[in-house]
Amino acid sequence: MIRTIVTALAVLVAPACTTAAPATPETGQDAVQVMVLGTYHFANPGQDVVNAEADDMLAPGRQAELEALTRQLAAFHPTAIAVETTRRTPDLIDPRYAAFTAAELSENPNETIQIGYRLANELGIDRVYAIDDSDGEIDYFPFDRVKAFAERTGQSALIDTLIAGVQDDMKALEGAQATKTVSQLLAMLNDPASLREQHDRFYYGLLKLSDTDDHAGAALNYGWYARNAVIFSNLTEVARPGDRILVIYGAGHAYWLRHFAEETPGFELVEPGPYLTGQAVNGS
Repeated sequence: MIRTIVTALAVLVAPACTTAAPATPETGQDAVQVMVLGTYHFANPGQDVVNAEADDMLAPGRQAELEALTRQLAAFHPTAIAVETTRRTPDLIDPRYAAFTAAELSENPNETIQIGYRLANELGIDRVYAIDDSDGEIDYFPFDRVKAFAERTGQSALIDTLIAGVQDDMKALEGAQATKTVSQLLAMLNDPASLREQHDRFYYGLLKLSDTDDHAGAALNYGWYARNAVIFSNLTEVARPGDRILVIYGAGHAYWLRHFAEETPGFELVEPGPYLTGQAVNGS
């Protein structure tokens, strides 16, 4: 099942684990600032239709780069961190973080640990939230249905073309690893124009796969929208007025998570680019 266009972030910080309603313009309280950090999958799980092969993130050079990334993201002064881990508890606190030790940084390359847990541990943040939801009332990503429709209607070439575009994106990412740091790679992935182009090319390209019997391409689009709406809804449950939340997620989610951060009353989107490039040394 595809979960991201780019193989595939979130931070909520502040003391205590109690939840509160999100701020809204009507309340006159401070808006919740959300930085969506789209990532590629460091651990190479191979769970997507197209996967990028990540370098060994446990190698000393990459570990040094991740330490530098932590310093850059710390300039955002997050009050909480939200990660791509399935919700397990009513308060959304990530139980895996409670068991985290620094030793895991040399053992597990997963980006949730290497970025989210590392940063939370460095800053003393105990509000690390698991906001993912992979089992919904509808099929969040009915790609098999889309493929079956394409085969039935003689449009398999369209699927092949769209996947080839994603493969080109993955090859570009893999090639960039030879010369770019982790921060620079993430800056590439989170470029707003690139995120929009990749989303529109793949997801909206599938809208052509529709007829009176089966709106397969539309089903995949509204399923993917729904999944990200649920994820962001989880985030609103724990956001507090004035929070600065770092959301760490696979880059394929970034388009819609950014949309919700921009459009949801009481929330504001913070671009990660200046932090990833070192331009925002003192925070926003």
